[in-house]
Amino acid sequence: GILAELGDITRFDDQAAVAKYAGLTWRKHQSGPFEAEETKRIKSGNRFLRYYLVEAANSVKNRDPEFGEYYRKKYNEVPKHQHKRALVLTARKLVRLVDALLRNDQVYTPKRKVNRAKG
Repeated sequence: GILAELGDITRFDDQAAVAKYAGLTWRKHQSGPFEAEETKRIKSGNRFLRYYLVEAANSVKNRDPEFGEYYRKKYNEVPKHQHKRALVLTARKLVRLVDALLRNDQVYTPKRKVNRAKG
């Protein structure tokens, strides 16, 4: 699903362009030195790609400790819309990973924890 919706990764300049194409970015409201903190996520973009990435992020946060820790960190940062915000930001992190893997023609191998015996 993700690969089919993305197509050729080289048509995007960087991972930020991929995230924008998927609709995983927020609007910017600013005037002079003022910059709004609470803005809405853009609704434009490829809705199927956004769906696939958010669902993948929801799955990977439960299986990969690095993504799970990132999700919990983002969840605890704000008092409102915690789950949705944390999930979209985790999907954004997943976009960075997918972009790097596709550009470098690599297969994902998760980091393994090494249990060292105390002795």
